[in-house]
Amino acid sequence: MRLYLVQHGQALPKETDPERPLSEPGQADITRLAKFLQNANVQVSRVIHSGKKRAQQTADLLTSAICPGETTQEAMGLNPNDPVEEFAAKASQWQEDTLVVGHLPFLAKLVDHLLAKGQGEVVSFRPGTVVCLERIDPQGWTIAWMIRPELLT
Repeated sequence: MRLYLVQHGQALPKETDPERPLSEPGQADITRLAKFLQNANVQVSRVIHSGKKRAQQTADLLTSAICPGETTQEAMGLNPNDPVEEFAAKASQWQEDTLVVGHLPFLAKLVDHLLAKGQGEVVSFRPGTVVCLERIDPQGWTIAWMIRPELLT
């Protein structure tokens, strides 16, 4: 089972728009990421997001490329400062490849929890980054690969 963790694309500043939708560069980064994932034949059974506008927009762009015909799902427990333990326990039970669009510091803490058991930051996210984790046993995960948006330009 693979778990794809994506930090939403670059968003507008809160002063410009309090809902913080994706900026034009953020939309472009996620469009390139969607094309990359599609060309790599990445397919998932579902795409979930936090419900924040920037995460939903990111999820929608990615879903059309790697989960066509499906709709995104909003999930609780993916906000920036939510604890990761409950979400990690759920993800460890999933059998289907899943893409999750979220925020920092939640995503970084989730990767740390799954891989390093709280030892510190394992990966460095930037807006538009995807980290692919692969479950190797019921409680163990490994990094299969990671792409940052600047590598796709």
